[in-house]
Amino acid sequence: MGLRTLCLAWRELNEIEYQDWSLMFKEANSTLVDREWRVAEVCQRLEHDLEILGVAAIEDRLQDGVPETIETLRKAGINFWMLTGDKQNTAIQIALSCNFVSPEPKGQLLLVNGKTEDDVCRNLERVLLTMRITKSEPKDVAFVIDGWALEIALKYYRKAFTELAILSRTAICCRVTPSQKAQLVELLKSCDYRTLAIGDGGNDVRMIQQADIGVGISGREGLQAARAADYSIGKFRFLKRLILVHGRYSYNRTAFLSQYSFYKSLLICFIQIFFSFVSGVSGTSLFNSVSLMAYNVFYTSIPVLVSVLDKDLSEKTVMQHPQILYYCQAGRLLNPTTFAGWFGRALFHAIVVFVITIHSYAFEKSELEEVSMVALSGCVWLQVFVVTLETNSFTKLQHLAIWGNLVVFYMINWIVSALPRSGMYTIMFRLCRQPSYWNTMFLIVAAGMGPVLALKYFRYTYRSSKINILQQAERLGGPILSLGNIEPQTRALDNDLAPLSISQSKNGRNSVFEPLLSDSPNAVRRSFGPGATFDFFQSQPKSSTYSRNKDN
Repeated sequence: MGLRTLCLAWRELNEIEYQDWSLMFKEANSTLVDREWRVAEVCQRLEHDLEILGVAAIEDRLQDGVPETIETLRKAGINFWMLTGDKQNTAIQIALSCNFVSPEPKGQLLLVNGKTEDDVCRNLERVLLTMRITKSEPKDVAFVIDGWALEIALKYYRKAFTELAILSRTAICCRVTPSQKAQLVELLKSCDYRTLAIGDGGNDVRMIQQADIGVGISGREGLQAARAADYSIGKFRFLKRLILVHGRYSYNRTAFLSQYSFYKSLLICFIQIFFSFVSGVSGTSLFNSVSLMAYNVFYTSIPVLVSVLDKDLSEKTVMQHPQILYYCQAGRLLNPTTFAGWFGRALFHAIVVFVITIHSYAFEKSELEEVSMVALSGCVWLQVFVVTLETNSFTKLQHLAIWGNLVVFYMINWIVSALPRSGMYTIMFRLCRQPSYWNTMFLIVAAGMGPVLALKYFRYTYRSSKINILQQAERLGGPILSLGNIEPQTRALDNDLAPLSISQSKNGRNSVFEPLLSDSPNAVRRSFGPGATFDFFQSQPKSSTYSRNKDN
């Protein structure tokens, strides 16, 4: 029935038996290595031949939206592991009720049990063989392992268990201790997964702290998990919005902010390098220290800070198409290639600003400060159009920050030019009265942004991504029924993971399939090889470790 049970039993102990056990219990409690495991072994010696008094059972009802949340996050390419202290049957029933594993015939459940090394090795061989066989089938395969078998597997068969962790998309670990939860998270991190651990009790604290991202649920279990986590939520269903909406927006904004800061700093540095060749490598700076400081603090920082409000897609679209999270998992917006693109843009814009400025004022009797101000103005104008071009959704605050920042640039320089001791006396006033200054700004913007606009048009028109398709659908107001197919990046096993020797059963029955969720005779085999196509964004994703206790 899936109820959480508690059995009450008793046994009479004589004083000698209790004294002997008490000494062992104190010794296990004072040990520094495997304390929880030693205490469990000592307790096992006492808990036998008990006379049952009664049993209590409570309904362990799931929170609203748990099955839907798990299903949506699976579409986003996230693997799930359930780490729980419940017994095996209870954990399996909970997993079935919350769509954690698929019922037959779509799903198959494999058990890894055993109290000895031989039993665990035999079960690992069987499960690994099944995983390799069903890897080419459209079947959801999950394995179940208890605390005893997990301890043996991590200690003696770590490489084989690591291979099993890479092959499986779903796992149920029952009767595990808090330290084992942390060990499993550490194991997944060693497989180059990005892990997210979510729990609601004090026994989940170590797991939450070990994961890359820790999420605590504040509820009946108290606030220990919420206080130790990076994020605290009230319900498990809020995890969907936390990952798909806030997590994705945060990744996009961080990617733009870091690369734009890299670009604007390189732009001014390249101009200084070009000027050093014109000045005979004399060490003379084209820009004074005040202009350099104001360039980073005032002229270029405000527009990009307001980019935290930018949204490439609406929240509704993101929730309807969770597969687009694949772009974040694959690092499409922040990688060496995108950094190289911003590097090339900074170099190209520096050449444009320097060449046009020098040729515009080389044959005039201009002061160095005038040439410096023209080059600085060209940089600021380019920054405005770059931020405008990279912004997906405009708000009043963003318009005010982008175009208002350009007005503030001229206001600050007019004020400084009015001060006789500033070193820039009357320079800005003279430049603004010259038509050649405004013609130079127009040439810089046209020459600098023309190729960038052409490349962006070519990419959006002829090499559009799934996100571009969704953006176009939002502008046109039409629904997206299908986003096409994409080739996933399959996860290769490490070379040092030596597979176990596989021993087949001598009898006629195939022993690799568990009877709980048997293989369907109507299942259609499908190849997921290099030449096969997948449904949209099916991939081997980053892992999410899910621990369920009480309400979760």
